[in-house]
Amino acid sequence: MCGIVGFIGTSNAKNIIIDGLKKLEYRGYDSSGIALFQNGGLKIKKTIGRIANLENAMLGGDYESPGGIGHTRWATHGAPSDVNAHPHSNMAGTIAVVHNGIIENYVELREWLTKEHGVIFLSETDTEVIAHLISLYYENDLVDAVYKAVAKMRGAYAIGAIAANEPDKIVAVRKDSPLVVGLGEDCNFIASDIPALLKYVRKVYLIENNETVILTKNDVKIFDKDRNEIKRDVFHVTWDAVEAEKDGYDHFMLKEIHEQPKCIEETLSRRLTADGKIVLDGISMTKEDIESFNKVCIVACGTAYHAGLVGKTVIEKFAKIPVEVDVASEFRYRDPFVDDKTLFIAISQSGETLDTLAALREAKRRGARVLSVVNVVGSSVSRESDDVFYTWAGPEIAVASTKAYTTQLVCMYLIALYMGLTKGSLDREEFDRVITELKAIPEKLKTLLTKEPVIADLAKTFYKTEQVFFIGRGVDVGVSYEGSLKLKEISYINSFAVAAGELKHGTIALIEQGTLVIALATQDALYEKMVSNVQEVKARGAVVIGFAKEGNQAIENQADKVFYIPECRDEISPLLSVVPLQMLAYYIAKLRGCDIDKPKNLAKSVTVE
Repeated sequence: MCGIVGFIGTSNAKNIIIDGLKKLEYRGYDSSGIALFQNGGLKIKKTIGRIANLENAMLGGDYESPGGIGHTRWATHGAPSDVNAHPHSNMAGTIAVVHNGIIENYVELREWLTKEHGVIFLSETDTEVIAHLISLYYENDLVDAVYKAVAKMRGAYAIGAIAANEPDKIVAVRKDSPLVVGLGEDCNFIASDIPALLKYVRKVYLIENNETVILTKNDVKIFDKDRNEIKRDVFHVTWDAVEAEKDGYDHFMLKEIHEQPKCIEETLSRRLTADGKIVLDGISMTKEDIESFNKVCIVACGTAYHAGLVGKTVIEKFAKIPVEVDVASEFRYRDPFVDDKTLFIAISQSGETLDTLAALREAKRRGARVLSVVNVVGSSVSRESDDVFYTWAGPEIAVASTKAYTTQLVCMYLIALYMGLTKGSLDREEFDRVITELKAIPEKLKTLLTKEPVIADLAKTFYKTEQVFFIGRGVDVGVSYEGSLKLKEISYINSFAVAAGELKHGTIALIEQGTLVIALATQDALYEKMVSNVQEVKARGAVVIGFAKEGNQAIENQADKVFYIPECRDEISPLLSVVPLQMLAYYIAKLRGCDIDKPKNLAKSVTVE
């Protein structure tokens, strides 16, 4: 969950690498560092904290260089510190390495290098092992040394390596962690993600697993694990770097909340014809295919998992196929019952989530058909899937996901409706009614967003709260989980979500005088039961904020505050009800003085298990 950048060319590498690292800071921001070719050797600078600290530490120094590598870190092995920051080097300081991922056998390698080769380690990281391994095998051929070092390693990694004796070259390797190569004029780049390169290039290579890349300023060569050269088509990036700017908003998260009407409209318009039919470009799922599935398995992490919970409800309702939803990090370890009659749906914003990617590979190994719902075109999940459903949310920079979640929901609705209509379990009349309501969501969201000051006022009342419970029924359960996650990850408030009917089976013991409960009552079919659950927590002294549809005003007799969302079908209410919860989390975090876009201990793209 770190970001790496490398540059080789004729311009000043320092400025280019730091600029690229800033674009990757969402991947980790505990510490950062840079290694540059200079005067026949390597010049390394590392600092704890944000990239601004590194930039300030280099002011006034001589860092002119035509090439180098840089890193921004999310700590796994060893606390954030200057010494644990990347790049890491060999004892002579002639080889430097940056790394995203985890070396699983680093302990045994470290002991071997120490006992058998006298290596002295300076850091607590697994990455330092890589630098010493490369050094052990280095005989003025960095490529050969990297191949030999990689052969000794187990784990997940994207690595960038440089050697003082070869100042015209960067060697990079990918295994399970993302890596892209940018193709420029008299220069070339490596990076963990495309945004790091967009200021400079639009042509990239998407590097696959177990591939090694050799970059000089004039050439890029890709080789497989057996050192055979590979030809790769150029991927042309079509989106603009401006899309990844704040555009006048205080934070990326607030900007992305406000982008949701446009993003939902874009995701819908790319899949709906003028007469309301769903077109699944690149997805060849026939009636026979759908009828052959005896179950659907949805696997995801975090926010994407919450989208999967809603997906379960709508697929079962419209397509009449049983659905399981799994947390990706647990999927492989329960010997899942998945075979060639399973539709496996992987949901991931980045398309690089390692737990989800590993689950996908396990499902494919067992014969399942894999359909991925991802936001990033050309990502690992999308490339390894049989079918891909892109969300078209655009770049999402804030660590806390907002527009990716709502567009993932739209994809789940469209998949469910397509399967139901194609299979015949959903008639055309009902299909058309749901499509009409989906198409109305962007305008309803715009109206809802005008109520932002109401949410900001609620935040002023409750921002000092230290414990919050979210409750809901039906699809509101999944939205409760998502609302709770948003609040805890950016405000650091101890927040829980529970199905409202489960309160009486233990959780209600925690409700006491003044406890804040956020009650979602947006399901007409379950409204009266939710009002009863509100009564239960009120009887124990809770303070309740209720969320309901316009017209369902009985909740006002029980809740202390009520926020209304526009009228809509029960199944698609999550597209509306989650947005005020996102805003509430945002304004509470802002009042608490939290770093909203970069919350502590988190990273956007989770590329470690």
